[in-house]
Amino acid sequence: MLAVLAVALAAAFVAAPRMLAGDFAGSRDLVEALRESFTGYWSSGDRDLSPDLERVVDYWFRYHLAKAAIAAVLLVVLVALGTLVWKAFLKADGRGKRAALASAGVLVTMLAVSSLLATMANIQGAAAPYASLLPMLTAGAEPTGTLDQVRQQLAGYPGAGGHTPPALEVMISDFARYHVAMAVIAAIVAAFLIAVSTMLWIRFARTEPSAKRVLGSFGVLSALLSLAMIVIAVANTATAADPAPALLAFFEGSW
Repeated sequence: MLAVLAVALAAAFVAAPRMLAGDFAGSRDLVEALRESFTGYWSSGDRDLSPDLERVVDYWFRYHLAKAAIAAVLLVVLVALGTLVWKAFLKADGRGKRAALASAGVLVTMLAVSSLLATMANIQGAAAPYASLLPMLTAGAEPTGTLDQVRQQLAGYPGAGGHTPPALEVMISDFARYHVAMAVIAAIVAAFLIAVSTMLWIRFARTEPSAKRVLGSFGVLSALLSLAMIVIAVANTATAADPAPALLAFFEGSW
């Protein structure tokens, strides 16, 4: 039942968010609406997002929120499934059965890690949907002249007398929020993984030899993942503290 549920959730992760978010029929419609609305917003000189651009951003928020929710549920299901598989592996007799269960356990573990990363990325996207839309502006065709103006403004940021166009301030602010969100998410996940790794190593010292290999493997995996999360948290914190250069590098295609 858990395996069937996992497959259904994986399919839902791909297909359901677009239907749940509504508004746009496909990625091409979304990109066209974003580029057109962004060009109008940038040229307006206003700080508040235009109604057309706000519609795109709201859609993207709902899209990421749906994907984050599905990925989180999938993660819980995969953890439960992986726990059952590894317990069955420890109790199994016969080399063939143990090999099959070990292979299944490794696969489920890899899928669980992927679901964790997907959950993190989509929570980040929901926290700063405007910033997470920016890659669509630079992929393929560009709005005529608009991105050149963005690059010029970013290269001269902050402007003379500290003046910055309102639209650029909003973009930089949301870009900073985008990285703050990931820094916080990664720090929370790192703390959780450190706690899990500690618990696993304590159990490793107390358990019977037959289970030591499984507990030790997961102890190492959780420790390595926690280190990766710490690196991600530090990198995103540094970017959030000074977002303009990173945003300029992004628009120039070198980041």
